[in-house]
Amino acid sequence: MTRQFKGSASRAYPVLAALTALALTGCAVTPTPMSLGDRQATLAADRQAMFGSQEPLAGPVTLQEAMARALKYNLDYRVKLMEEAMAQRQLDLSSLDMLPKLALAAGYTARNKDNASSSQNVATGEQSLVPSISSEKRSRTADLNLSWNVLDFGVSYYTAQQQSDRMLILQQRKRKVAQQLMQQVREAWWQAVGAQQLESRIDALLAETNRALEDARQVEKQKLRAPLEALNYRRQLLDVIRQMGMIRNALAQAKPKLAAIMNVQPGTDFKVAVPQGLPSPALGLKLGQMEEMALLNRPELNEARYNERISVTETRKAIAKLLPGLEFSIGQNYDSNKFLVNNSWSDAGLRVSWNLLNLFSAGPITKAADAQLQVAKAQRMALNMAVLTQVHVAYLDLQGRSRQFALEQELNDVEQRIYVQNRNATDSGVQGRLPAILADANAVFSTLRLYQSYGDLQNAYGQMGSSLGLDPLPESTASYELPALAAAFKGAETRWQGQVAGSKP
Repeated sequence: MTRQFKGSASRAYPVLAALTALALTGCAVTPTPMSLGDRQATLAADRQAMFGSQEPLAGPVTLQEAMARALKYNLDYRVKLMEEAMAQRQLDLSSLDMLPKLALAAGYTARNKDNASSSQNVATGEQSLVPSISSEKRSRTADLNLSWNVLDFGVSYYTAQQQSDRMLILQQRKRKVAQQLMQQVREAWWQAVGAQQLESRIDALLAETNRALEDARQVEKQKLRAPLEALNYRRQLLDVIRQMGMIRNALAQAKPKLAAIMNVQPGTDFKVAVPQGLPSPALGLKLGQMEEMALLNRPELNEARYNERISVTETRKAIAKLLPGLEFSIGQNYDSNKFLVNNSWSDAGLRVSWNLLNLFSAGPITKAADAQLQVAKAQRMALNMAVLTQVHVAYLDLQGRSRQFALEQELNDVEQRIYVQNRNATDSGVQGRLPAILADANAVFSTLRLYQSYGDLQNAYGQMGSSLGLDPLPESTASYELPALAAAFKGAETRWQGQVAGSKP
């Protein structure tokens, strides 16, 4: 018997070695780099996904349309929407964990020899029964069991509660991203307005300065002026050209920045709708009211509150894991073995289990959960202080920007009137072209500072709203088409101003 076993084992070794070598060969993976054609196909697909489904620009872009396009097409905001959708799916999955487990199993077994056995007398050691079998060589089994563990249900329930709070946290983060996105749109849009307003005037000034520079070169060449006077004249003209060129290059970046936020394809030419006048936004709330509004509305504080609630639930879940487990089960079984008297039967059970070592770990577990809760509370208190500070800083910044804009308005009015006086004197021949050119350059600088100051004022105004936690878009809109979104943003702006002014929306 021993020799037969050794012979069969020795024959099995080569077969086992061959199967092992074949498995290892199949598991070997060779890196395959992507070809140029594959990368080009990916580029085309990505470009279509980025810009293919967008509505084309039609007419000048208003601030509300820019916000609507950013909200609908901005890729960073799309990521937050997908994260929220994924959290909802995870919540659905965690809710399924509370259901009982329904397991269906089926099997088939076969052997080459009968499963025969005999019995031995314990007292004498002699065989008491002839070898017999109680099972067939081939059999089929199937069973359907329903089980429910009360402890697992409790833990799964708390886990589902935590997942629902995490989904609410993602909603608050989406609010924060939307607020930051609208702040970026407001800043970029007003920069584009200033650039568009100054573009034609800078071009006209550069053209006139270049003509004057060419005339100055001819005057210097023909020695119609003293050399030092001619050089100083050219230096002033070249300085104007240099400064205007720097301003033009800086302003040329405004529209591409706005296009990137709106997810408009780079290189697209478009206009912005220049508003009538530059009204100064005003606040009607007291600082105490602003502090209360910020503490109630800020997404970061709401997220901290949800994190604190998650910590409370974690404490309850930790305590639930220490309790005994109670499991109910019921099932239906089948076995094709012909030697069985009953080939199908039902069973039910009740099982209680308890890890007694949990009695020793109960203290550390509850202390750790309580420490986590205390950390969450401390974080919320720190956020409260940070939010209050941001409200005060934003309020002071808005007041300062308002005063600065009022000063720039008066200064710009003076510079424009000086330019008109110099232009009239030049046109009438009373003075040369240089004073008018320099006055025009100063007027352009003044207008640029005016739009920059107003953009800073609008920025501070938007930052004030963000510090108060006010949403730029209402919770519900008629649809998510661009016209409806633009109208919703316009209505939200009116409601936002009403809230800031202290009236009810």
